[in-house]
Amino acid sequence: MGNIGALAALPVMEGKALLFKYLGGVDAFPIVISEQNPDKIVEIVKAISPSFGGVNLEDISTPKCFYILQKLQEELEIPVWHDDQQGTATATLAALYNALKIVGKDLREVKIAVIGAGAANIATVRLLKAAGADPKKMFVVDSKGILHPDRKDLEAKKNENPYKWQLCLETNGEKRKGGIAEALKGVDVVIAASKPGPGVIKKEWIAEMNEDAIVFAEANPIPEIWPWKAKEAGARIVGTGRSDFPNQINNSLVFPAVFRGVFCVKARKITDEMCIAAAKALAEFAEERGISEDYIILKMTESEVFPRVATAVALKAIEIGVARLRMSEEEIYEETRSIILKTQEKIKVLQELGFISYPPEV
Repeated sequence: MGNIGALAALPVMEGKALLFKYLGGVDAFPIVISEQNPDKIVEIVKAISPSFGGVNLEDISTPKCFYILQKLQEELEIPVWHDDQQGTATATLAALYNALKIVGKDLREVKIAVIGAGAANIATVRLLKAAGADPKKMFVVDSKGILHPDRKDLEAKKNENPYKWQLCLETNGEKRKGGIAEALKGVDVVIAASKPGPGVIKKEWIAEMNEDAIVFAEANPIPEIWPWKAKEAGARIVGTGRSDFPNQINNSLVFPAVFRGVFCVKARKITDEMCIAAAKALAEFAEERGISEDYIILKMTESEVFPRVATAVALKAIEIGVARLRMSEEEIYEETRSIILKTQEKIKVLQELGFISYPPEV
């Protein structure tokens, strides 16, 4: 809906705080800021940071969101996370791990088209690279076409948006030019987080992908291509951002558990290695339950996964030296599981007593 102001953001952040509490046992408080200047936002967050154990950034436009996250991560000794970047990227990686297992392809070898060059996909490219994907085999498309080193429009703005310019230099080893259609030719995976469809991605373009194609169309409320259209065009596995279709790629599977894990061991940072650990834990839990073309990632209601993800994140924080506490895997799991279950039990009792309303029937 664009930049519609802090007051409009408040109910969204209240909902986010509820998800933090119910899914991760994390006490979260919504703070909306009537400020557009990134340096002032950094200053405000730093000024109030002594009251909090961590910071979740939300709904900040690109490219300032990258700058704000980086500055706060550098200057604060508490974990700072931008869910639109890291949460979406982690959920996408988890889904991709299992999709690749089903089709029998290797992350290091696949070609990936990335449709949209905003916060979510720039972070996704970075995380995919950290997880072992080859950036030269990625083809990133923004509103004006495929990113490549000859994009003079982006070179002229490289100081304003160095993150996007870096993608021009690091990706697209074939030096492809054109738009979405050209980016999809002969690729194994498409990850789209662009504008709502349908029709942003066309059936005939999916048909030009490699056999056993994987399509993640994550725009909301309408994916870039309807799942059945992608399947008709030859895609084998399709995921979207919606709960009414199979394979919902949902960052709510990620952020509550990540923060539960970092708080358990009092971690100073949340790193890409910790995000990869979370993605692997999500993927492995789903695999244990039996993955299929229509079940590559868990649903939010499968709450047993949250202590598992929290444990994986906390252990990684200890391993890489950003945790203040050292605990065993069993200790971490029991603590995080206990906190989450007790929180959900308390909410259930408060609902039964009438202090909290039940969710409306859909």
